[in-house]
Amino acid sequence: AGYIGKGMLTGVVAGAVFASPAVGSVLAAIRAVTRAGAAGTLLIVKNYTGDRLNFGLALERARAEGADVRMVVVGDDSAFAAPKKAGRRGLCGTVLVHKASARAVAGALAEEGASLEEIVKVVSAATKAMGTLGLSLSPCSVPGSQPTFQLAHDEMELGLGIHGEAGVRRMKVVPADEAVETMLAHMTDPGNASRLDLHPGDSVVLVVNNLGGLSYLELGIVAGAAVRALESRGVRVSRAMVGSFMTALEMAGVSLTLMLVDEELLRLIDAKTTAVAWPNLAAAPATSQREEVPAPQEDVETVQPEPSTGPGGQRARLVLEHVCSALLRMEDKLNELDRAAGDGDCGHTHARAARAIQEWMRGRPPPAAPAQLLSALADLMLEEMGGSSGVLYGLFLTAAAQALRGRSDLPAWADAVDAGIAAMQR
Repeated sequence: AGYIGKGMLTGVVAGAVFASPAVGSVLAAIRAVTRAGAAGTLLIVKNYTGDRLNFGLALERARAEGADVRMVVVGDDSAFAAPKKAGRRGLCGTVLVHKASARAVAGALAEEGASLEEIVKVVSAATKAMGTLGLSLSPCSVPGSQPTFQLAHDEMELGLGIHGEAGVRRMKVVPADEAVETMLAHMTDPGNASRLDLHPGDSVVLVVNNLGGLSYLELGIVAGAAVRALESRGVRVSRAMVGSFMTALEMAGVSLTLMLVDEELLRLIDAKTTAVAWPNLAAAPATSQREEVPAPQEDVETVQPEPSTGPGGQRARLVLEHVCSALLRMEDKLNELDRAAGDGDCGHTHARAARAIQEWMRGRPPPAAPAQLLSALADLMLEEMGGSSGVLYGLFLTAAAQALRGRSDLPAWADAVDAGIAAMQR
């Protein structure tokens, strides 16, 4: 229903979960738009047997009633290496046909007053110039039923459909960049009967589609990998869409859709629509190349070392090593405590600080003067530790260092601790 709007679809007919709508429902929709004054009706149907049968019969009955009705069947699946009797399944590329990958070809042409014959011609050409491939870390479940297939925790399913059906290949979990390379290689493999012919110099619209259970963070990682992988092949990503466009319930997966485009198709893609599910897409190419602007040079203050009045660098090193070892040993315990009180990352944060201190000591001996030692540790915590802990330790150490300038006796250390606590409380 989110794809209904000016410049896109006039109506949508939905069936039950993963099932085609009945003939009567389709016919009711055709009659509704015909009676509302439509010059003609174009049915955009995904290539599944039930959909073709129900929409096809409804089309015949509507024509018998005198309506001008046409049907375009979308089969954009690039999973099958060998031809299938039923052809390629209709996947997320169907959404691109709804709006030529960003503003339904059919919708944009209809708004410009093109004839139904012209719309069918353009839409049919668009369906032949795209491919989609899915990859998932989990199956999905029709409400009240068992998962549609089983996956081990370290496995991914390649080439699966939008109705929870299993894919064409099972593989071990790999990083996003490698997974995207695998998907693109499969989609463009010359030995793949359902391949998309993609060549250097081609322009494409890219859709990174959430199959249901991924976060926008994960989608963004996949999108970045896809843009880089396409650029490395010499392919221009004229437009990129990232979001939940055609889901499979709660499936933790993603699909990539590529549509070959020219300037005319891009014009239709960029046409405005009021459909609420369509993204506010920037009319500009997506690229991983960015102009680099050098960071401004900071004035480095030269700090004169204080005369050593403390225990010396070697003793400071031993103390810090003991502290770091203790924090690393306590990582899981601190996380456990923090899970009961907060977001469960306290141990990770302190372990990050401990590793930063260890790395810092490997590069240079710690300052012997206590004030300089604490000041240096404050800078390190503020730079490397992160979270609220890093700021609190930075405050504590910065204030404590002031009380130790030129002093290292026990009362000075007591004053330093008091000053640090006061700074944190303030």
